[in-house]
Amino acid sequence: MAKRKKTKQKREKSRFLTISQAANTYGERSFDNYAQIRSVAEQVQVGLCAYLDGEKKCVFLVPPQGSFKEQNYGSGAFSVSGKGFLPLEPISFGLGVRVSETGDFLRIVLQCRKEGDRIDVQVEHNKTYELDLPLNDKDLKAVLEGLYQHILHWFTDRVERYDHGNYGTSDIGFDILRINS
Repeated sequence: MAKRKKTKQKREKSRFLTISQAANTYGERSFDNYAQIRSVAEQVQVGLCAYLDGEKKCVFLVPPQGSFKEQNYGSGAFSVSGKGFLPLEPISFGLGVRVSETGDFLRIVLQCRKEGDRIDVQVEHNKTYELDLPLNDKDLKAVLEGLYQHILHWFTDRVERYDHGNYGTSDIGFDILRINS
């Protein structure tokens, strides 16, 4: 009887260890996913600021939704922030981009998905960029130019609509916020 109980406990412990090992592997992959995406996000943030205006700090990593201030939010800028067990899923982050001399900021939300040796970066449910890892200058410049064009088009398109009488829209898009320092 004691032998049967010991065998059953050993079997249960073995199942627990199997689950534990699977959870550890999951944790390693979810951390790798986050670290790779965060690295790309930081490179895009720094690169876009230099691309737009090398003299002023004009782009910040901000949460993908909710209010934000003129600052980098570190890990708080990512959609997985505060979730406890780091999920293995696509990750979103926001870029708070200064768009005026008076402190107006536009939030652009990017969603990233790691696919093998690349990261797919989708901008506001629009264009997706496929970036090889590690990120190279050519891919980064394509994203920076794409973000610049995306922001510029957002404004010029709405002005064009206004000028031609078709500016009523139900778009869900950018948050434009005035931030008082």
